[in-house]
Amino acid sequence: MDRENMTTEQSALPQVTEAELAEAIEAATAEVFGTMLNLECKPGKPFVETQEATPASGVVSLIGLAGSWIGTGSVSCSVPGACRMASALLSTEYSGISEDVLDAIAEITNMIVGNVKTSLESRLGGMGLSTPTVIYGRNFQTRGARNKEWTVVPFEFDGDCMFVQVCISPNPDSNATAARPGYPIPHMLII
Repeated sequence: MDRENMTTEQSALPQVTEAELAEAIEAATAEVFGTMLNLECKPGKPFVETQEATPASGVVSLIGLAGSWIGTGSVSCSVPGACRMASALLSTEYSGISEDVLDAIAEITNMIVGNVKTSLESRLGGMGLSTPTVIYGRNFQTRGARNKEWTVVPFEFDGDCMFVQVCISPNPDSNATAARPGYPIPHMLII
């Protein structure tokens, strides 16, 4: 395919702006927090990040998106924040990380990113979600294999903060019109 046809084909693809993605993240997070956690969350100013590999601590949950568009969604927070969210979701008090807390964060990530996916599918086409991966610890790094720009929305809730971020782009496989549920997007974990 020549360069002119390729450019025309790329411009014909549906697009999503950073502002639209941030709005979808804000709406999805507010819905999950209000409905499932009965907590109020306040969005901060969205920003774009290029995922430089900097050390982090706390809890990070990643979930892949695959289909007509591909990418990754992520929720990250402190250990106390993760415990507060798990306590609200499971109606049990948690003061430290446990399997239940990590499972709750995975489910919260699934709900938030799933709602973002659903809000975008009418314009971008069908997508599926992978199973969430949750990472917990100190001084670790995560990096998407494709290292693209992420739309990040910070949230304040119950005296803590959380970041919800999504990186999404058209699938370069032009034959991928249907979602491929469970197809994971590779991630690198450096500990």
